[in-house]
Amino acid sequence: MTKTKQLALSAVLVALALGLSYLERFLPLQLLIPLPGVKLGLANIVTMMALYFLSGKIAFSVLVVRCLLGSLFGGGLTGLAMSLTGGVFAFFTMILAKKLPFLSIFGVSILGAAAHNCGQVCAAAALLYSGYTFAYLPFLLLLSIPSGLLTGTVSAAAFRTLRSVFPTAVTISSDTMK
Repeated sequence: MTKTKQLALSAVLVALALGLSYLERFLPLQLLIPLPGVKLGLANIVTMMALYFLSGKIAFSVLVVRCLLGSLFGGGLTGLAMSLTGGVFAFFTMILAKKLPFLSIFGVSILGAAAHNCGQVCAAAALLYSGYTFAYLPFLLLLSIPSGLLTGTVSAAAFRTLRSVFPTAVTISSDTMK
């Protein structure tokens, strides 16, 4: 793939991730789960697509640019610290988890969601100068299972669709989606 195509595709992925992140603000998740800051992590779908279809380097750049632009459009510095720390934790966890042959995209997604929550709690502890934020972690880790399953399910469906539309361009195995 040429540099120009990589740049254009990365820009599209950043825009898609920003759109999903923005859309997530309108989902009334607090009505179902009355915990502050709980989100589904829809932008993680884009990170996983970049990770599985492109490369770790491109996926990481999409993640960082999305976090920077997201904070510029409404997250502020605190939002940047929380999203970037969580995103980086999730990214490196997913890189490692993806290498494990017994984990499907669902396992990778759940581990990524759990790592994201760990990263955000670490960022909150550093920003608030308090270790009490770690008391919130068990609840977030429990919630990472359904949120990781949701993003994994959407990612698997997107992967199947991409493979059927672009059979020669998409080389992901069907084992990934089990």
